[in-house]
Amino acid sequence: MHHDTSLIDIIAVGLAVAFLLGSLAHRLKLSPLVGYLVAGVCVGPFTPGFVADQQLANQLSELGVMLLMFGVGLHFSLDDLMEVKWIAIPGALAQIVVATLLGWALAWTLGWPPVHGLVFGLALSVASTVVLLRALEERRLLETQRGRIAVGWLIVEDLVMVLALVLLPALAGVLGGSAPTPAPGDDGRIGSILATLGVTLLKIAAFVAVMLVVGRRVIPWSLERVAATGSRELFTLSVLAIALGVAFISALLFGVSFALGAFFAGMLLKESELSQKAANDSLPLRDAFAVLFFVSVGMLFNPNILIEHPWQVLATFLTITVGKSMAAFLIVRAFGHPTSTALTISTSLAQIGEFSFILAGLGVQLAILPETGRDLILAGALLSIIANPFLFSWLDRWQAKQAVHTPMAAEPELPPGPSLELRDHAIVIGYGRVGSALAQLLRERGVPVLVIDDNKEHVERAHAQGIPGIRGSAAADKVLAEAHPEHAKIAILAIPQPLEAGEALAKLRAMNPALTLLARAHSDAEVKHLLQHGADGAVLAERELAYSLVEMVMSTPPYRAMRTQSV
Repeated sequence: MHHDTSLIDIIAVGLAVAFLLGSLAHRLKLSPLVGYLVAGVCVGPFTPGFVADQQLANQLSELGVMLLMFGVGLHFSLDDLMEVKWIAIPGALAQIVVATLLGWALAWTLGWPPVHGLVFGLALSVASTVVLLRALEERRLLETQRGRIAVGWLIVEDLVMVLALVLLPALAGVLGGSAPTPAPGDDGRIGSILATLGVTLLKIAAFVAVMLVVGRRVIPWSLERVAATGSRELFTLSVLAIALGVAFISALLFGVSFALGAFFAGMLLKESELSQKAANDSLPLRDAFAVLFFVSVGMLFNPNILIEHPWQVLATFLTITVGKSMAAFLIVRAFGHPTSTALTISTSLAQIGEFSFILAGLGVQLAILPETGRDLILAGALLSIIANPFLFSWLDRWQAKQAVHTPMAAEPELPPGPSLELRDHAIVIGYGRVGSALAQLLRERGVPVLVIDDNKEHVERAHAQGIPGIRGSAAADKVLAEAHPEHAKIAILAIPQPLEAGEALAKLRAMNPALTLLARAHSDAEVKHLLQHGADGAVLAERELAYSLVEMVMSTPPYRAMRTQSV
């Protein structure tokens, strides 16, 4: 009996190859996105060997787009945008216009119609959220002024692209694309364009109104009711049902894109107190489908473009990394910000990613972008994502030299907290439920404590309680160095992530061989892993809980006599 296993094939092979090449890219200090895209090239129709089903890949990538946009909505902060609105909004809009014009000019030299140049330029104007956030996180810049400007700039770019994704299908016919077509008797003049645009904007307005009036109440309320059941499976399922359900209904009833529906679902879900849990619970599935999205994009890439059109590829790459970045640099400087801020933002934006792929795919589908344009966009994305870490390395070296010649006060990531200059202190890594209780108990016993946590709210809470705190990953060298482990007596890893804890343990041991290192674990395998990476001891939470419960049981009246007799 024959079984059609195309779906299993693409998921199994796609994820396996993406894992291998993503791991290789990480070892080479490149973004894993490069590995995922190359994995798609490997299983695509333009390379020998296994060829995945392109139609299925496209549907999986649509799911990936919906979940990516849901994640963007969950982390969208209007407050963050408003904080830097005077530069982020006009700056991003001006940079989009400049980058679009540069892309249009390149398309004009290739003899493409103006609408093809417009879509091509738009695709080159928006940076990758994943690449930008990762680069800023590694350098602990997210909560600095320049980091907030970069993120606000990115939010504006994302919103413009969401609007473009909604409007392009509606305008494709009058712009010379395949669908939808103008009404009979319409000659595609300005009146037709305005009418199509008006109908589309009315649909969007109706959708937004329904989401703000009904969705704002229903979505958080339903999530809280499910959370009250205490079932983790139902909670995770409800989060995914909200994300995909709102996207589906919005497309069915209002004709807006799946992406916009998922974005609004995430944005409204953010208003719930359970938004952080929703984000965490949906993260594994979002990550898996995001990987499949990048794999499916890689499948569309024809490597022959590098041989057949090398100069066009180079021009596209330079438009992204030089033209767009130069525009951003000049805009930031024009607003009176220092050169270091302008360079950080321009370097952050010197790449393209998710939205560029989505826009390119939509352009080809609507016949308003040639397949060569999509290949140039994919080639430009691959090269710019590969180049971005090297550009940041150059920027780091330049800023280090500038700091030597003209010392500047470091820009604080958070409002100044208690001094980090401690001696004989305990470093508590993780200030969640376990870490915060541990830090308080140590302080009550007169032990000076310093906290490391990658959650902004946790560090702010530590500061409010008079505890020095550093925001960042415990596995980052800069973060550990700032905690002065060479002057500490002990470090306790209260985080539940054994891989990150193991990496931090090994680095702490190398920085101070005399440091006592303790960690928490949730299984015997985790205990073994932590001990192998330098821990002097690891507490198995469940076992300690069992011991405590046994002690409580044995101290109750029915068993107290039995305990006395045994003594």
